Amino acid sequence: MIKVLIVDDSAVVRGFLKEVFSRDRNFQVVGTAPDPFVARDKIVKENPDVITLDVEMPRMDGVTFLKKLMQYYPIPVVILSSLTQKGAETTLQCFDEGAIDVIAKPHMDIIKGMESIQKEILEKVKIAASAKVKRNIVDTEKVAQTLKVSKSLKKSTHQVLAIGASTGGTEAIKVVLKSLPANTPGTVIVQHMPEKFTTAFAARLNDLSPMEVREAKDGDGVIPGLALIAPGSYHMRLKREGGRYYVKLDQSPPVHHQRPSVDVLFDSVAEYAGGNATGVILTGMGGDGAAGMLRMREQGAYTIAQDEASCVVFGMPKEAINRNAAIKIASLQDVAQIIINSINKNK
Repeated sequence: MIKVLIVDDSAVVRGFLKEVFSRDRNFQVVGTAPDPFVARDKIVKENPDVITLDVEMPRMDGVTFLKKLMQYYPIPVVILSSLTQKGAETTLQCFDEGAIDVIAKPHMDIIKGMESIQKEILEKVKIAASAKVKRNIVDTEKVAQTLKVSKSLKKSTHQVLAIGASTGGTEAIKVVLKSLPANTPGTVIVQHMPEKFTTAFAARLNDLSPMEVREAKDGDGVIPGLALIAPGSYHMRLKREGGRYYVKLDQSPPVHHQRPSVDVLFDSVAEYAGGNATGVILTGMGGDGAAGMLRMREQGAYTIAQDEASCVVFGMPKEAINRNAAIKIASLQDVAQIIINSINKNK
């Protein structure tokens, strides 16, 4: 039985979420709270397994609450956020503070909209309840400085780096990209994330990474020094025309219940880049990416899976490892160095 605490300033939302969880025998709502101050007392009293948290509340915002919560009483948290630029940016700050995942609130007709995502709510909260909230703290600045001194990359247009992640992936991708040099080969990334949130995610990574990072647009070139993030609600596929790599976006049906899907990306990288590719699968629930990574390996790509100890959720990497799709299994703090080693060997 998963004990859930609902924290939201809207009585309508609190009631709706309580009803959703009551329909599944795996969940027990142990309390609801209109703000973090009420939530604080209920956390101590009820000891919930997971919290759903609205980021925009009176008296104390979600980011401030998370900072205090993770410092004194670490619990898996799933954010409920509006589909706005402000909501997306605040959600990314919540990820920085240890939130596990996000559920997007629709703009209008909230009850009708939320009824359409009941399955998503139940799945994400269930996953979060089993996630690690005490992750290894990686000194990304130190790692990045070490890599810049110890390894350099010559400019290369024929190689591609492909990365896939889900739950916990926003922080894992940040660690990797901050540690890669500015002239890293063209990079394509799928992170399971709702539509509109990927725009803010790419912008934040662009501020932190030596590479240029942006949300992909249909037809964008995959070139050294550029990392493209698949937009929420769109599959991203690698294509090749002569010596030029580029991406195509589409809204074909979800794969593994995901769009964008890591498998869709990895399949296309296997087809068009083959042995000139390096594939990385990071933390996340489910099996998305495992089959695609195996095809990448079969086509000669070098493939890396994050190890269990450094994962928030050891689902996607575990499935890839079980399929023998990963050549190398590594801690998150070592992934960037292994990528550089792989790329240099291919030159």
